[in-house]
Amino acid sequence: MQQSDAPALYRVALGVEYDGSRFYGWQSQKSGIRTVQAALEQALAHVANEPVNVVCAGRTDAGVHGSEQVVHFETHAFREMRAWLFGTNSRLPDDVCVKWASPVDDSFHARFSARNRRYRYVIFSDQVRPAVMSKQVTWTYKTLDVQRMQKAANYLLGEHDFTSFRAVQCQAKSPVRTLMHLRVEQVGGYVVLDVKANAFLHHMVRNLAGVLIKIGAGEAEPEWAKEVLEARDRTQGGVTAPPYGLYLVQAGYPDFELPQQPLGPHFLRGLISDD
Repeated sequence: MQQSDAPALYRVALGVEYDGSRFYGWQSQKSGIRTVQAALEQALAHVANEPVNVVCAGRTDAGVHGSEQVVHFETHAFREMRAWLFGTNSRLPDDVCVKWASPVDDSFHARFSARNRRYRYVIFSDQVRPAVMSKQVTWTYKTLDVQRMQKAANYLLGEHDFTSFRAVQCQAKSPVRTLMHLRVEQVGGYVVLDVKANAFLHHMVRNLAGVLIKIGAGEAEPEWAKEVLEARDRTQGGVTAPPYGLYLVQAGYPDFELPQQPLGPHFLRGLISDD
């Protein structure tokens, strides 16, 4: 049997953290605008000494952050995991970093192997807007009642048609998603929405946040969340909350042994449950 002379192809997974406030989203654009994917691929290409294309667990919009975005890429360049970690970080801008690198086999795919995804939406409730971290949290001057918000959130759990909570321009073939948990917790001046689902629709978390904020402020009853869900009409869903408080914190790969780290964002570590 004739052996192939083609060089070996290695597949590597990375955990990536980024502050999305100065990026125009995750996905590379032909226009050359600043995106997280473009910055990461440029840094990896320098380490690999060849072009590198990355595939992510879930694309994020402009202004949205990632405390652990998972990506994979293939390369002909053999490097130790330490080189992918520290070599790539040395070439990245200060608002992106690789947190871990792990070899994976051909069966791993950052997008299609993920069984679930988890986001946290961080709201800062205070009469005065923050100057520090102004683009890392969503500010409201309104006082929020987390018990009312949790009661409303409970109506949304399970498998539903989330048409009322997806952007009009959402391209997903089906609006049906399974919401595994939606917890509302208060930590000092922060109100945190911790939401996990098998997958998310475009703007789904921000639209969920918009409804819950209105209910928490006493401007609608908790049952309104159920009415919005059952309407299956985006125009009934209220405002889309800003992107700044939204963090992709985890993609679940139960069939693969990837490095496990505490969930972000880092300023909430140890203050709310990772379960």
